[in-house]
Amino acid sequence: MINKLIERIVCDPKICSGKPCIKGTRIPVHIILDLLAAGESYEGIKRAYPNITDKDIRACLIYASVLADEEAGVTA
Repeated sequence: MINKLIERIVCDPKICSGKPCIKGTRIPVHIILDLLAAGESYEGIKRAYPNITDKDIRACLIYASVLADEEAGVTA
């Protein structure tokens, strides 16, 4: 299941300067993470960005978790 969710995140140099985005959108992962960190709910995020789903939001969290885990492995 995690692999299916992580596939929702893409990096394309032609879209948002290659920053990780939700597939099929121009919504960068960091925007969703910033909103969650600020206390915004899934529903609030989906109101602001009606073309994304709960799974897209979870994919952003999983992407961040995988990235943090990889980063920790490099510095450990």
